[in-house]
Amino acid sequence: MSHVPVTLRWEGEVGGHLVLLDQTRLPREVVEFPCRTVEEVWDAIKRLVVRGAPAIGVAAGYAVCLSVKNGRASVHDVVEACRYLATSRPTAVNLFWALARMRRVAEAATAVDGPALAEALLAEARAIHEEDRQMCAAMGRHGADLLADLPEGAGILTHCNAGALATGGDGCGLAPVFELARRGKRPHVWVDETRPLLQGARLTAWELTQRGIDCTLICDSMAATVMRAGKVQAVMVGADRIAANGDAANKIGTYGVAVLAEAHGVPFYVTAPTSTVDLTIPSGDAIPIEERSAEEVTEGFGRRTAPVGVRVFNPAFDVTPYRLIRAIVTERGVFEPK
Repeated sequence: MSHVPVTLRWEGEVGGHLVLLDQTRLPREVVEFPCRTVEEVWDAIKRLVVRGAPAIGVAAGYAVCLSVKNGRASVHDVVEACRYLATSRPTAVNLFWALARMRRVAEAATAVDGPALAEALLAEARAIHEEDRQMCAAMGRHGADLLADLPEGAGILTHCNAGALATGGDGCGLAPVFELARRGKRPHVWVDETRPLLQGARLTAWELTQRGIDCTLICDSMAATVMRAGKVQAVMVGADRIAANGDAANKIGTYGVAVLAEAHGVPFYVTAPTSTVDLTIPSGDAIPIEERSAEEVTEGFGRRTAPVGVRVFNPAFDVTPYRLIRAIVTERGVFEPK
């Protein structure tokens, strides 16, 4: 298994900085992106330098620590930093979950001085990061148990990237695949390219090849053909927010994959930490869906592929209804969506 660079890390102690693996440069270049200000982390989240709901949450936790560098900031500054970071992306609930934890730590420390506040915040950010590592490992075990009866070389189809690049640990949607490989199984992963930003082609295929796991890259529109040919025995995806009724928001195109899976009798699984579950939202209809720039569709990666002036609709996510989801895998076990 090749060395896979870590998605993010904190460099130093109090007064240190956040280092991100720049996912906009993969797979051509493996480049780290240092962040020394809250604004730089906000920009990194917005531009998808760091992406994936759990990884965004971890990055946001560390970003709050940057608001109290050198012990000069107050609780007010921390609260303002949390409000600002919350405007970076709207759909991934882990962002708001992590920021709420950091804000609670700051508000509980109103009587402490700057250095003590900084230490408390860094300890909480590190706790969020470590908890994510542990949750990824647990999801991997539960998901691998769920798929344990699949035959050798069984096909598992993925959409977008839900591996280590999307988390602070070993991934969510790909964690069961990695665990199956550790157990000596040889799963074969069918990787949807994931238009328009190609997270499957650029990131998932890169992760799998780095780890020596058999995979085949396909265009999104080929998934039905692969399923019809009997090459897919399970679909495993991540999620950016799960509503109270089990509806799950994930990268655009996931809903279509779920419909195809039902049509072909293929079980469709969602793997996500409980921090992704938003019990304040009754159903997927209330999940805010981020819309991104038209240029991602018309000029993907710098080359124009559509007429100038054409109208574009570019939602970053869609919602899969709970009735299409066979089970949701979390760090606490495997559950029916509803």
